[in-house]
Amino acid sequence: MAKPEEQKQQEIEPIAPSGAGVIAPRSIVTEMRDSYLDYAMSVIVARALPDVRDGLKPVHRRILYAMWQMGLKHTAKFRKSAAITGEVLGKYHPHGDTAVYDAMVRMAQDFSFRHPLVHGQGNMGCFTKDTKIKLTDGRDLSFEELAEEYNEGKKNYTFTVNSNGRIAIAEIKHPRMTIPNAELLQVTLDNGAKIRCTPNHLFMLRDGSYKEAQNLQAGESLMPLYERVSTNEDRLKREGYALVYQNALHEWVPVHHLADNYNLTRHIYKKENGRVRHHKDFNKQNNNPDNIARVHWGEHWKIHYEQASNQHKNPEYRAKLAAGRNAYWSNPETKAYRSQKLSDRNRLAWQNPLYREKMRGTLSRVNKEYIQKHPERRLEYAITGSQNMKRMWQDPKYRALFHEKIVAANKKRVTNNTGKLKFLTICRAVLGKYRQISKEYYEDLRNQLYGYGCATTWETGIKEYYQNNPDLVLHELNKNHKVLGIIPLSSREDVYDLTIDDSHNFALSAGVFVHNSLDGDNAAAMRYTEAKLMPLAEELLKDIERNTVDFVPNYDGVHHEPTVLPASFPNLLVNGTVGIAVGMATNIPPHNLGELIDATVHIIDNPDAAVIDLLEYVQGPDFPTGGIIYSKKDIEAAYSTGRGGITVRAETEIVEDKSGFRIIVTEIPYQVNKASLVEKIADLVKDKKIEDIKDLRDESSKGKVRIVIELKKDAYPRKVLNNLFKMTQLQETFHFNTLALVDGIQPRVLNLKMMLEEFIKHREVVVKRRTEFDLDKAKARAHILEGLKKAIDKIDAVIATIKKSKDRDQAKVNLMDKFRFTEPQAVAILEMRLQNLANLERQKVDDELKEKLALIKELESLLASRKKMLGIIKDELLEIKKNYANERRTKVVARGVKDFSIEDLVPNEQVIVMMTKDGYLKRLPPDT
Repeated sequence: MAKPEEQKQQEIEPIAPSGAGVIAPRSIVTEMRDSYLDYAMSVIVARALPDVRDGLKPVHRRILYAMWQMGLKHTAKFRKSAAITGEVLGKYHPHGDTAVYDAMVRMAQDFSFRHPLVHGQGNMGCFTKDTKIKLTDGRDLSFEELAEEYNEGKKNYTFTVNSNGRIAIAEIKHPRMTIPNAELLQVTLDNGAKIRCTPNHLFMLRDGSYKEAQNLQAGESLMPLYERVSTNEDRLKREGYALVYQNALHEWVPVHHLADNYNLTRHIYKKENGRVRHHKDFNKQNNNPDNIARVHWGEHWKIHYEQASNQHKNPEYRAKLAAGRNAYWSNPETKAYRSQKLSDRNRLAWQNPLYREKMRGTLSRVNKEYIQKHPERRLEYAITGSQNMKRMWQDPKYRALFHEKIVAANKKRVTNNTGKLKFLTICRAVLGKYRQISKEYYEDLRNQLYGYGCATTWETGIKEYYQNNPDLVLHELNKNHKVLGIIPLSSREDVYDLTIDDSHNFALSAGVFVHNSLDGDNAAAMRYTEAKLMPLAEELLKDIERNTVDFVPNYDGVHHEPTVLPASFPNLLVNGTVGIAVGMATNIPPHNLGELIDATVHIIDNPDAAVIDLLEYVQGPDFPTGGIIYSKKDIEAAYSTGRGGITVRAETEIVEDKSGFRIIVTEIPYQVNKASLVEKIADLVKDKKIEDIKDLRDESSKGKVRIVIELKKDAYPRKVLNNLFKMTQLQETFHFNTLALVDGIQPRVLNLKMMLEEFIKHREVVVKRRTEFDLDKAKARAHILEGLKKAIDKIDAVIATIKKSKDRDQAKVNLMDKFRFTEPQAVAILEMRLQNLANLERQKVDDELKEKLALIKELESLLASRKKMLGIIKDELLEIKKNYANERRTKVVARGVKDFSIEDLVPNEQVIVMMTKDGYLKRLPPDT
C-alpha cells in the first residue's frame, strides 16, 4: 500500500505550459537521492576505480591513448609534459590539469609502478660537494657544509626564481649526497667561475627555460643573480643593506624585503605588526626570514637605543673602543696605510669624469688667480714645461714606448670604438647612481658627462652595440651569466643536491640559477619535464586501430575515445592501483610480471585450478621498492578473499666495525617517503624516544636507497632496530582490497583467479575482434584481386571502356554493366593509373589472391576454435614475458611477524641480578 505522501505525489498531474516541455513536480528527497546516486556512480565508473580488463582508471587510459595519438612511442622524441597535458584536457578529460599531470607523473615513477608506462625526463643532475650556494644570510656554503648544518638542525635559505620570474627566498631542504662516483663536466662562466656537475644537470637560461649542462653552448646567457650593498643614493636612503637585482622588473630591491614577503605569505606575522622591517641580530647582511621582524617606528627606535645604551654601559666595551682607536692611530703602518688609501681615493676620484671636470675648473681658477698675483712666474712655468717635453722626447726609450702604445692600441681597435666606450661609461655612471638603466637616466648623465655633445645617444648606442637589449648592457658591466664553455672531466666524484619547494631552483655563489633535485618532493612544473611512452605501455595499446575495443564520443562529441585498451598483459595486477570512490575503495599491490603470466597460462591450461594452485606461481606482491613481506598464511588469505593485510618491512643489515654498530637500510616499504622516514627517525632521536643513535645519514643515490644509522658504543643494535620497526615506517601493513570494475560498470571484489579470468575473457574478445577485422580486410582484398584477375583477361576492352567514358562516375557504371564488376572492384580499377593497369602481371595477382584465400581460411579456422584462440593468447603472453619480465624485488618470508612486546625490545643476553641488603635490585653483565 502506497504511503500518503506517495499517493499525493501520484495524484498531481504534470503541468503543460504553453511553450515546449513539461513541468513535473518532484520531491526534493527524490531529487537529492537521485543526484547523489548519479554522482556516486560517476565517481565509481569515471574516476576512482580501475577496469579489471586493462587495469586503468579513465584518466590513465586517456593519457596513454592521447600520447599514442600524438605519436609519442618509445622510439619518438620526448615532448613537453605541458603539451601532453593540454592534449588530454582538450580532447578527453575535462578536469583540472593537476589531476592529469600528477597521474602521468605517477606512471613514470619507478618507485610507484612496478613497470612504468611513461618515460619521463627533466629533473636529474647534481654538483660536487665543494660547489657553493648563495645564502640569504650573506654566506656562501658548499653542499658538504650545508649537509652538516642541516643534520645539526639549522635552517638555511637561498634565492630562487619563482613562477612569476622574480627572485624570491626559499628554504633549503635536505642537502645530501645523491650519486657516488659520478661522471662530471665543468661549466666555465665569463666571470671566471668554474662549476663541476653531472652532464644532465639543468641550468636556468635567461628566458627562464632549462637546459642540461652537456647541451650548453658558448655564449648562452644564464639567469643571473646580481648583488650589491645599498648607499645613501638608493631608494632606501640608507647604507649597508643587501640588494639584489630583479631581472624581470629591471630594478634593485632590498633582500630583507624579500625575507619579509616570505614571512607574510606564510603568515609568520602580519603587516599590522609594524612598518619597519627589523634585523633581530642587528646584522644587515643576515636576511634569513627568521631574522626579520616587523615592528613600529617607536619600537624600532627603542630597540636600537637600548642596544647602543647597553653596549656603552659596559666599561669593557668603552675601554675597548678607546684602546682600539689609540692603537689604530699610533701604529706607523696604519698611518702609512691611511695615507696610501687617501692617495688611492684621490686617484680613483680623478677617474670619475664628473670629479675631473669639477677639479679642472677649480685648479684652472686657482692657477689663474695665482698667475694674476704673480705674473713673473708665467714665463717661468712656460719655459719649464717646454724644457721637460723636449728632454723626454730626446730619450729613445720614451719615444719607443710612446710608439709601441700607439701601435698596440690601433691593432686592438677593429673599428673606432670610442662611441661604445663612452656609451658604457655613461651606463656605468647611471647604474652607479640610479641602480637601473633607462633612457631618461642615460640622457640626463650624458649631458653632464659630455656636455659638448660628442657622446652617443641612447637610441644609437642601444641599437648599434646591444641589439636593443638593456640586459646585454648589464652583462657587459657585470659579466656573470654567460657560458664560456664546457669541458668533460676524466675524474669522477660523489655529487650532491638539495630540494627547493614549489619553484625547484636555487642560486649558486657563481651567480646563476640551477634546477634542484626532487627527492621526496612533488614533480617539477609540467613546462620543465618531458615524456613519451615506455615500450611496455605500447603493449597495452597494441592493435587498438584494428577494431579490438569499443569507442565512445568524448565529453563534447567532437572526438572519440576507447572504453578500454586491448591490454596484452594483466596490468591491474602488474602495477596495482589505489582509489577511493563513494562508499568503497580499492588497494591492489604491484606484482611480478613473469609470475602473473605463468599463473595466467596455468589457468588457460587448467581452467579448474584453485587460488592455492596459482600461489605456486605468484609468491606475493612484488613492490618496486623491494622490502620483505611476511606470512604466507596472510598472503593466501588475501588472494583467496580479495581482502587482508600483509606486513612489509624494510631491508636492513646490522654491520659492526671499529667505531661500533651501524644499521644500514637498503630497501624501504612501498609508498613510504624516504625523506619523511629519515626526518621521523631524526625526530625520535631529538625527542629522546630512541637514545642509542649517534648519527643518521642518507647516502642514497638515484634509484638506490642507503640510509646509515650509526649507533652508540653501548647500544644493542637488535633492540634499536626493533624500536625503529615499531615507531617508524620501516615496518608497514599493506591492506588488500582488490575491488575493480567488471564489464566496465560493476564494482566487485575479486580474488586472484577471478581477476586473471576476467583478463583472459577480455583478451578473447580482443583477439576475436582483431581476427574478424583481419578477416574482413582479407576478404575485401581478395574480392578486389578477383576483379583485377577478371580485368587482366579483358585488359584492352577495360582500358578502352575507361577512355570512352565521359567521367569517373560514368566509367564506374560502364565497367559494372559491361563486365559485371562489383562497385568495390570497379572503384579499385579506376583508382589505378592506366599505365599501371596495363602493366598488371597475372602471376602476381594470382599469387596474392592465393595468399589471401589461405589467410581467410586460417582466420575462419581461428574464429571457429576457442582452443586456438587461447593458444594465440598464451603465445602472446609468453612473448611479453620473454621481452619484459625481470627478477623479483620483494623477498617473501613464510613465517609471520608477531606483535611487539616490551620483552621483544630487550636484548637476549646473560646478566647477573644482585639484591643488596637494603632490598635494591641491580643488573650487571657477567664479566663485571
